Amino acid sequence: MIHDLDARGLLCPLPVLKARKRLRDLAQGDVLRMHADDPAARIDVPHFCNESGNILREAFDQGDGSFIYNIEKA
Repeated sequence: MIHDLDARGLLCPLPVLKARKRLRDLAQGDVLRMHADDPAARIDVPHFCNESGNILREAFDQGDGSFIYNIEKA
């Protein structure tokens, strides 16, 4: 199942903190699709996934300064 999180307009560390909180309630294998425009998220989200054991399935540039991160709950 895919769940959405809009973290646009939030600055570090809020996008990762909100993703962590949201992922707690998801079932293993669910995907959190997070939209973020904080430039630091490009570093923070992959680092968070590596540290937490969750899987960053995809990260792509929307072309408007925001990224979409697809994070699978491990």
